[in-house]
Amino acid sequence: MYAKPDSTTMKARVAKAGDAMDAALKSLSYGMSDDERRTSAVGLDGMQGANDPGRPEGSANIAPLPDSAQRVPNEIALGRPSRQEAEAAVRTLLRWAGDDPTREGLIDTPKRVVKAYEQLFGGYRTDADALLERVFEEVEGYSDVVLVRDIPFYSHCEHHMVPFMGLAHIAYYPTKGVVGLSKLARVVDAFARRLQTQETMTAQIADTIESILQPRGCAVMIEAEHLCMAMRGVQKAGVSTITTQFRGVYKQDPSEQVRFLTLVRGHKA
Repeated sequence: MYAKPDSTTMKARVAKAGDAMDAALKSLSYGMSDDERRTSAVGLDGMQGANDPGRPEGSANIAPLPDSAQRVPNEIALGRPSRQEAEAAVRTLLRWAGDDPTREGLIDTPKRVVKAYEQLFGGYRTDADALLERVFEEVEGYSDVVLVRDIPFYSHCEHHMVPFMGLAHIAYYPTKGVVGLSKLARVVDAFARRLQTQETMTAQIADTIESILQPRGCAVMIEAEHLCMAMRGVQKAGVSTITTQFRGVYKQDPSEQVRFLTLVRGHKA
């Protein structure tokens, strides 16, 4: 006959199961620094405290790492596969799609795909913060808006790995000085050449400009067409998606938002 365990036994089993779960979750964070591992655990167990030997017992939860610390993933820590493994994965996908990767037209396709991925996803190897570090302070007291519009970009949807492309428009009010105009375009590319969502990409560009240049305000607008919507699913081509981020005076003053949108749209009227 089954004997119901007493409360002490049940507590011991729960604790043992919890320890096993902690060990399993921590095993997924290989390659992280101690600080990253502790930060990651906060999101996993909710309350850290005594489970973390690196912190005083009873101390408050560790604050999340700033966004800038997570913009460029550490490829080695994430266990980046070799080129040969990547090419083998492409061959597997070709077979799964229903074709023969050994036929003449596809024999070198895995190599070409991997080489293309190095360029298409080169943003993972770009430090967007570093692109804005050089500031030109000799601007003769200029403090009005700097706007770079119609920056073309090509990215890939992280949900289906299908391209989306469009234009980015960036404006900021300088305080310490201005950056080379090409640098703003490079920041767009740094984030576009990753697996993305348009919403995240818009916020990342604004985060970088705000944290590095510390302007009085910045505005970012992205308009794009997503092929995951045009080629599959509802298959509606020509649909544009617009996302915006306003910081500083742009967020505080609606008239600044109107001015930004007027400058962006004015030449298209």
